[in-house]
Amino acid sequence: MQENKAAESFAGGSVAGAVLRNAVPAILAMLMVLVYNLADTFFIGQTHNDYMVAAVSLATPVFLIFTALGTLFGMGGASAISRAMGEGRPDYARQVSAFCMWACVVVGGVFTLLLWGFMDELLVLLGASAETVDYTRTYLNIVVAGGIFTLISNCYSNIIRAEGRSTAAMGGALLGNLLNVILDPIMILTFGLDVAGAAIATVIGNAAGALYYLLYFKFGHSSLSIRLRDCRVGGGICTSVLAIGIPASLGNLLMSASQMITNSQMALYGDMAVAAYGVSAKVLMVVTLVGIGLGQGIQPLLGFCYGARKRARFTRCLSFSLVFSLVLCGAVTALCFVFTRPIVTIFLTDPSALDYGVRFSRIMLSTAWLFGVYYVLMNAMQALGAATPSLIVSVCRQGFIYIPAVYALGAVLGLDGLVWAQPVADVLSLALTVALCLRVLRRADWSSSPAQR
Repeated sequence: MQENKAAESFAGGSVAGAVLRNAVPAILAMLMVLVYNLADTFFIGQTHNDYMVAAVSLATPVFLIFTALGTLFGMGGASAISRAMGEGRPDYARQVSAFCMWACVVVGGVFTLLLWGFMDELLVLLGASAETVDYTRTYLNIVVAGGIFTLISNCYSNIIRAEGRSTAAMGGALLGNLLNVILDPIMILTFGLDVAGAAIATVIGNAAGALYYLLYFKFGHSSLSIRLRDCRVGGGICTSVLAIGIPASLGNLLMSASQMITNSQMALYGDMAVAAYGVSAKVLMVVTLVGIGLGQGIQPLLGFCYGARKRARFTRCLSFSLVFSLVLCGAVTALCFVFTRPIVTIFLTDPSALDYGVRFSRIMLSTAWLFGVYYVLMNAMQALGAATPSLIVSVCRQGFIYIPAVYALGAVLGLDGLVWAQPVADVLSLALTVALCLRVLRRADWSSSPAQR
């Protein structure tokens, strides 16, 4: 029955309704991620201890490893499941879902043990100083302990959308992030736990999100499964998940690496430039997360249409999503541009940093209105199972295109050149994405699905 409901949700009704039902909850979940990021930074800053703020920043790449791994199994699993459901293979979809669950447990556990075992070496690699090393160690020891929860929460916020339940998928993400935001001031300021409090709030939030998804499978009458007896590695399951999941997670990891490189170049122009660039990145994140949410929200819908070989509906859904993305991201970009100074003022008070922040933000917002198109097309390729083009797009935007642009434009234009690297990379990456997506669409196999043969 649940398979039929999912099929009706994806295959029937208006195109606009289908897109909005899947995209809006995903966008809201992404915006909650933004609220969580801002709250963590804000409440740690209330300790007025810059070393604690630095320690949390130093630990961020490690936390991103766990979120990237969750994305790997979540996006890869959602793509495989949505196509399988469209092809009329519910048993295969259940096996993929169960594989993703136990892969999260095993991989999350292994990474937790490795990070604990090599904590001293990790702290050196992160660049922790004598003043920050204890704070960073305290934060990481606690956050790493909740690594499995982070993987499960990030994974199933994507997978549950594959069966047409976008609101349920949003629930775990909202619960975890809201709980984290509520606990941050209590743990950090009321209880005086400082960085340990921030870490505890993060772990509790992710644990609550993971528990929500586990209970969903027990009481939510899901058509999918997380039971060990349904878990399969062979039959193309592992390959199918990793083929799409690796490009999706690699983009997140490259974003972290490119941020570190840009910060190192910004440091040549002083601390205020670094602080301003960090804030401008948060302003840009508003539009970015809207685009990511829209793309992730429609991927299961497009994957189902492809699996069911409904070419006309796939085309209509993709066309509507592209137009909607332009309107939505254009409107959000315009709001951020108009209110740039009030937003930046929330985080920066130094006059030079404030001026930098406003200038940097408006430079980076110059191409933000295109983000929705980029993420819609990238997720369309993932929905079609196009692993290689997805990988190329992921490594180019924040890697092979952006990083050279940082050094080249920085050498020619100085400080502003470092900031203009992102808009240049956005335009070039979008052009590449359009070309690859058109190629994938031309070569897509729209013959009958396996279940129809």
